[in-house]
This record gives sequence, C-alpha cells and structure tokens, in this order.
Amino acid sequence: MGFYDAANHWLIYLMVIIGILYVAGLAVVSMRKSWKRALAKGYSREKLMTVVKASVSATIVPSLAIVIGLFSLVALLGIPWPWWRLSVVGAVMYETMAADSAIKAVGLSLGQLSEATAQDFVLVMFVMSIGIMFGICVSPFISKKIQAGTMNLKSGDKRWGALGGSIFILVIIVVFVTPMLLDYSKTGIVRLLTICTSVAITIALGAAAKQEKLSWLKSFILAISMILAMASSVLWTGLLN
Repeated sequence: MGFYDAANHWLIYLMVIIGILYVAGLAVVSMRKSWKRALAKGYSREKLMTVVKASVSATIVPSLAIVIGLFSLVALLGIPWPWWRLSVVGAVMYETMAADSAIKAVGLSLGQLSEATAQDFVLVMFVMSIGIMFGICVSPFISKKIQAGTMNLKSGDKRWGALGGSIFILVIIVVFVTPMLLDYSKTGIVRLLTICTSVAITIALGAAAKQEKLSWLKSFILAISMILAMASSVLWTGLLN
C-alpha cells in the first residue's frame, strides 16, 4: 500500500470524523452550560446574542488563513489527516516541519511522498502527533502560572509586559526559521524566500491598515499574506528551476 492509499483510506476518514464530532460535541456542551450560567447571573438573552454575534464575526476571518493552510497541507498529506490536525490542534508551519522531519528519516522529501509507503505515512502521523503532545499535557499545569506571571509583569511595568509578549513570539519564529537558514538546498532556499516575502507583505499591509480608510484591512492581513506568500513560492520555485 502506498503513502496516499493510506493517507486517504476510509478508516482514517472514519477516525477523523469521530474525533471532530467528539470535540464539536464538547464545544456545544460547554457553550450550553456557559449560556445557562450567564442567564443565572442575570445577563439578558439580547446581550448574550450580541456577544455570540461578535464572537462569530471575529472567528470567521482568522479562520480563512487556516482554510488556506488546509489546502496546502491536503496537497501533501491527503485530506483527512490535515483536516484533523488543523481542526483540533496544530499549525500549518509546525505540521509541515514535523512531516518533513519524519519523511527525511526514511531518506525521502516532501516532494517524493508518492514514492513513500503506508508505513511512512504512519511514521509521519506519529511524529506530527507525538511532537506536540508535551505542550498539550503540561499546559493544564503551567498555563495558569505563566498567565499570572505575565499579568503581574504587565501591571508592574507596561514596557516589560509588551517586551515579554514580543519575546514569546520571537522565540516561536526563531524555532521555525532556524532550520530554513541551515537548509542550503533549493527547497530550503524557496522556503526562506517565501517566508521573507510573507514578512514583507505583512509589514506593508500593516502600514496600509494604519490609514483610517483601510482600517478594515487589519482583519485580513494574515489571510492575504498567506495567499500571496504561497503564490510567491510558485514564483521562487520557477526561478530556481
């Protein structure tokens, strides 16, 4: 059985659908309990509906970037597994890096997945899942302390609070970008040029969004930068043959 035979197998679809329905059910139960609790606290239904509408509108736009990322992962890993990863936990950049690391262990690259086997797909699934489990498992125990520490830092000196938040983002960027800087193959160069293009587009859109007439652009910066960056990757791939 080949890589894509396993990636698009009906059993993978079934497991993913069951998992997503379970998570969606938890969300519905939590929302129902929250709604009842809010009513018990004296909030009106009209006020709660206002909150719901605002939450929905604030969620749909950022989700566009996730949908775009799903399309890029589907081309590599089939439909069900990326659907599961990006519906429940995961990010496009992490998933791609984890899959790349796993497939390189068997002497292949992401561009050679058609030559991989079903066992290679299982390896990719395992690495993509187990690689992120540590953060999920320890999060319930340390997240509250980290958040409290961050809030105390912000309340003491706002400058240090802003710096702390920026450092967290910078560390994440460094973790993902460093492997690209160490990859001197054509694929690595394309990735580096693509992320540089994404950064340039994001900065340009951010500057444009500061204009009063273009303030609406803030909600679409992530989605637009992803679309244009992926389009640029095609350009860089062509230029580098």
